[in-house]
Amino acid sequence: MSPNAGPTDGGTVVTITGVNLTGATAVNFGPRRATTIADTANQLTVISPPGSGTVPVTVVTPGGTSNQALFQYVTPPTVTGIDPISGPTAGGTSMTISGIGLQTAASVTYGASTVRPTVVSDTQLTVTAPPGTAAGSVPVGVTTAGGTARTLTYTYLDAPSVTALSPGSGPVTGGTSITLTGTGLTTTDQVTLGGVPAAFEVISDTTLALQAPPGTAGAATLTVITSAGAATATYTYLPTPNT
Repeated sequence: MSPNAGPTDGGTVVTITGVNLTGATAVNFGPRRATTIADTANQLTVISPPGSGTVPVTVVTPGGTSNQALFQYVTPPTVTGIDPISGPTAGGTSMTISGIGLQTAASVTYGASTVRPTVVSDTQLTVTAPPGTAAGSVPVGVTTAGGTARTLTYTYLDAPSVTALSPGSGPVTGGTSITLTGTGLTTTDQVTLGGVPAAFEVISDTTLALQAPPGTAGAATLTVITSAGAATATYTYLPTPNT
């Protein structure tokens, strides 16, 4: 019998394979009768009725009643959270989905894309986000033998870019206030200058305010790290003048 599980409200198309099935007069899921939609000597296709728990399935023909197979009714899943809630449009973000009734999860959809999750337990899945078609939010659906839950949202983010630093240079002693402009900066969680963390504040998706840490004279790489990736620019540390 395939599949051997389905939602409690019924409606699962089930294929039953056996012998001497011609002329079946009934297919019973526990005390309830299924709707037969195809009937041959070796195979029946039926639609499961509503039910609950695990029930015996039997086929009744003019020759008698078959042995039993078991069908499990599964309650619909509930999803309560997704972590992280955003990632790059390139995909590849590993995340955890929490909920109830996830043990039979077979697929997770991100908009129109479908991926297969790893079932950790009945309350947790791990999954890798597929690539997105564009930046923005998409609905996330989790499908189990009991149905589909579609109450989560995941946001695809464009990779960040840096277009300008003002000023683009400062003393090796640090302390210079720098305005960084670019795109995709809202989720910035770290800025380094010459490999040293720099204090920063997110002003908008296109602007950061930061303070240069002390450095070594010469060019230094400024790196902005966001939930969608990293972007770099060059800042110049100026040597202390001698008199």
